[in-house]
Amino acid sequence: MLLAKGRARVHRLKPFTIRLIDRDAATSSFQPLALKIDPGSKTTGIAIARVSQDPANGETHHAVSLIGLQHRGSAIRDSLTQRAAFRRRRRTANLRYRPARFDNRTKPKGWLAPSLRHRVETTTSWARRLLRLAPITSIAMELVRFDTHALSDPAAVAAGGAAYQQGTLQGYEIREYLLEKWGRHCAYCAKQGVPLQIEHIVPIARGGSNRISNLTLACEPCNKQKGAQPIQAFLAHKPALLARILARAKMPLLDAAAMNSTRWALHRSLKAFGLPITCGSGGRTKWNRARCNVPKAHALDALCVGRVDHVLEWQIPTLTARCTGRGAYKRTSLTKFGFPRGILMRSKSVRGFQTGDLVKASVPAGKKQGIHQGRVAVRATGSFAIQTGNSIVDGISWKHCQRLQRADGYGYSQTSKIIPQTTGKGASSPP
Repeated sequence: MLLAKGRARVHRLKPFTIRLIDRDAATSSFQPLALKIDPGSKTTGIAIARVSQDPANGETHHAVSLIGLQHRGSAIRDSLTQRAAFRRRRRTANLRYRPARFDNRTKPKGWLAPSLRHRVETTTSWARRLLRLAPITSIAMELVRFDTHALSDPAAVAAGGAAYQQGTLQGYEIREYLLEKWGRHCAYCAKQGVPLQIEHIVPIARGGSNRISNLTLACEPCNKQKGAQPIQAFLAHKPALLARILARAKMPLLDAAAMNSTRWALHRSLKAFGLPITCGSGGRTKWNRARCNVPKAHALDALCVGRVDHVLEWQIPTLTARCTGRGAYKRTSLTKFGFPRGILMRSKSVRGFQTGDLVKASVPAGKKQGIHQGRVAVRATGSFAIQTGNSIVDGISWKHCQRLQRADGYGYSQTSKIIPQTTGKGASSPP
């Protein structure tokens, strides 16, 4: 309506932002907005919420914008591994001996590996961008591993011990850990979307413990069928599945280790913005999501971070921002064996366009007649490829292209509705 009446103009397409042109900040009043972040190893959920206080309902968060930020930490790790292999070959294959340089390599305090630092920097960059686009007054992020929750029984707080520790959120941290570790499906029959229960690999009746390495997830039929049997007897006719379950039980959760390494670095980066920042645990996020009946999704997890009494208007599209980088320094493509395969362009710009620009191509005639909008990949010949959603339209001349937004190192896509992930509801038997 504002655009149609000429009161605003488009400031940015992704994320879609308009700018009012009939007033200024001095003559306007702003609604308090909160930036909420759910850091992840592969995908970070970001949400902007309008916060309203109601004496009857408490603190209500209205979703304004939902963003899923997909990191490329694994791609960075693989590139560094390949580079190290190339350097190792050059040093040892046909060159003279050079002494080791271990003493010359020092790491500053707080050093993070590039694949981990990437997660902190991209999340901080998006927070800085959203602070410029919206009047955000506070920040909430998921930080601590265990939540120091307030208990409803003051006597339990005074007593301390187990009565204080086993409060409202007791068991949520372990359940969320197991859901991530075992892929949110039954370990025995691989069913998804069914209620899952916490299952002891070695039954308690046979000397099993409550250690995380002895816990898995199972649906109710499999849990009852296994009972107190040893897993070797229960899966005697499935040796491959038995070996896979025992191997995964001992495998650490690498994504959780990555988050433990970067959580404080991200907290310090966000704290530098000078806004009030609050923190919550993963257990509290899941607890809030279950109470508010919100499905599992990265951006919706961010909306439920911290102190939340009610969540409204969360059924809005989610913008997915995938980290693509800004190109590479290398000028030669390589095969998987490291041999050169073709020479890349020296200039990143072709006819004023760069790979990653958001363009709109209007083709008047031919097989590709029509309007195509998406991310462009440029070629020196002037024949471009445009990625529109899940398809790629190749062979579009630069003459038919109009740039809508410059490349910023991200590829964007938007979902028309929330696609909930499998929540594994029913994993309600804490160890």
